[in-house]
Amino acid sequence: MPVLRWVDHNVERVILFILLMIMTVVIVLQVFMRYVVESSLTWSEELARFCFVWLIYIGISYGVKRAKHIRVEALLTVFKRRGKYIVNMIANILFLFFALFAVYYGFSIYQAIKGTGQVAPSIGISMSIMYLGMPIGMLLTSIRLIQRMYIETQMYRASEEIIDNDIPRL
Repeated sequence: MPVLRWVDHNVERVILFILLMIMTVVIVLQVFMRYVVESSLTWSEELARFCFVWLIYIGISYGVKRAKHIRVEALLTVFKRRGKYIVNMIANILFLFFALFAVYYGFSIYQAIKGTGQVAPSIGISMSIMYLGMPIGMLLTSIRLIQRMYIETQMYRASEEIIDNDIPRL
């Protein structure tokens, strides 16, 4: 299972790196062509936009994986350990429902765009590929949220056992 473990630890990171590199190279090439060669590329902005959309949705999944997604920390300071756990679980469950909703409707939009046969004018790629970024990114986010909830539950239970073992027995 080392391959699965590597994929689990690195899938978003590798995809984000590739997308960022493509975007960077394409934009630098476009700037060079526009200001040095004085001839603009017709496809560069479109490809960069495709990469950017995918980068955003895969980045959400990566943020959840690393527990770096946005949340209000000030609210958590009011609660003790159990309260923090409950608030985090509620937030994760709500986020999971949103992510699954986005997956469902994202695939619906993808199928609708694919059905029209719409193609990106400059690069000739089906526009449905760009719209596929949202459901795939949010599906990865859903998986990462489930993993996060499992990890937080394990950590909470382990801390409960430690606290229970520290209580003097009569």
